[in-house]
Amino acid sequence: MASADMFPNVSFSDVNAAASQEAAGKAVFGPDPASGAARLSLVRPGAEQAFQIDLSDAQIFKLGPMEWLCVSGETEAKAGVEEKLFSRAIKVVLRTEAESKAFSLAFQRWKQQTISGKAGESLENGSIVACKSKFDTKIEASSAQMYFHYYGQLLHQQNMLQDFVRTGTYYAAVMENRADFEGKVVVDVGAGSGILSLFAAQAGAKHVYAVEASEMVEHAQRLISGNPSFGQRITIIKGKVEEVELPEKADILISEPMGTLLVNERMLESYVIARDRFLAPDGKMFPTTGRIHMAPFSDEYLYVEMANKSLFWQQHNFFGVDLTPLHGSAFDGYFSQPVVDAFDPRLLISQSTYHTLDFTSMKEEDLYEIDIPLSFVSSVGTRVHGLACWFDVLFNGSTVQRWLTTAPGSPTTHWYQLRCVLAQPLYVMAGQEITGRLHLVAHSAQSYTIYLTMSAKMWGVGADPGGILQTSTAKLELKEPYYRLSQPQAYMPQDQQQLPLSSLQAQGSGQQMQDGLSPGITVDQERDSAAFTRQV
Repeated sequence: MASADMFPNVSFSDVNAAASQEAAGKAVFGPDPASGAARLSLVRPGAEQAFQIDLSDAQIFKLGPMEWLCVSGETEAKAGVEEKLFSRAIKVVLRTEAESKAFSLAFQRWKQQTISGKAGESLENGSIVACKSKFDTKIEASSAQMYFHYYGQLLHQQNMLQDFVRTGTYYAAVMENRADFEGKVVVDVGAGSGILSLFAAQAGAKHVYAVEASEMVEHAQRLISGNPSFGQRITIIKGKVEEVELPEKADILISEPMGTLLVNERMLESYVIARDRFLAPDGKMFPTTGRIHMAPFSDEYLYVEMANKSLFWQQHNFFGVDLTPLHGSAFDGYFSQPVVDAFDPRLLISQSTYHTLDFTSMKEEDLYEIDIPLSFVSSVGTRVHGLACWFDVLFNGSTVQRWLTTAPGSPTTHWYQLRCVLAQPLYVMAGQEITGRLHLVAHSAQSYTIYLTMSAKMWGVGADPGGILQTSTAKLELKEPYYRLSQPQAYMPQDQQQLPLSSLQAQGSGQQMQDGLSPGITVDQERDSAAFTRQV
């Protein structure tokens, strides 16, 4: 059965009661905890009792633009008297016409999920099995529960809101492109605290549907209600984008679906599903595209730190126990963790390359497995300790095209950067080619397994053009990173040749785009970081 749909601000009254008064409360569509039957619960704040309407035999009738009459069959049993069937009628009033449409759609959707009266009732050809949404079929229930619990807490929302690079860039991207929002219908995918919905309303959106599956909807509703000049144009809908229904198509989708390495948490798939379900033809998406950037790095300090972690398991007499049989497994385990930190871009030994994800055209299935060929030319003679990765996203507005970047050397974000460290480093000379493959495979714990191969090709006069001198591989779990956020910056030997810092900074977050756009925070020269700082 799908997750519940909630309408937090409704009023309702029992038409059957002799002296019924309209009460404020919330309406919740969801499964009955005992039977699993679809029902509508109308609950007053602080009240234990609620109207429970079994949707299997219920109907609704429209009384006005925002008024509905819900009629259902009820039974009553008294001592010595047989059960009698009668009808209960509840009048429900919504806040806005948009919420009224959404309420009607939710009623129809939940009613369609009931078969032969009760969920779980045996049928001639077998038994009813509650159907799963696309999200539920590919994601473990335990992972989803932890994920929605995490984002249902204000302290984690605060962590994201206080990332002023993130929040300021979103605000700038919306406000600089008011023409894309004014008078338009917007869907906020994974709305969280509702901040992006409020940005869209500030930019003049006609109406915003804020879809959020976690318990954060309660906080978002209070935040939006506390900003009535914008909140009256925002409807919060509790549920997953794979399951909820909206009363109209969107002109623009806005979302913050990026995780570590862009793809962690697999929310990009929900963003693409929302596009297919809700976005009108020629509609816009904020963000529009994303790029994963990669470059080889040399960091002796980090490598030694990682290797030394397993020294504990080299003890021959740990309270009389020889731990050395587990040293190899411990060593491999530490190197299976991607390192998340902010590093000095001078640790990079080559120009970066990137892989583009076009959110407007890609298929959801394209995110199940991502295969990226690697090819670099080393600028120095050194040991290659692995592959450094970061990402950026483009808000391709009609007025301004703005980038949000997590590149090393740029203002730090809560995403930081990510490095895959090789247990066996490669040795290269200046001008030597480094090839390989970065292969990401999605799994049901809402993350990816990373398979990395890096090879140093033969180099010098008379070398075989296709020959390989050394190869090193790694298997890492993106869901289990090593957060190295409080460590000092790595030391770079003074005599080691390296790319000039100015060259790497000019490189920004990757190679020059073929269409001529700068890969910095904005496409408008160097006014980027100062501009969004002033706006925040």
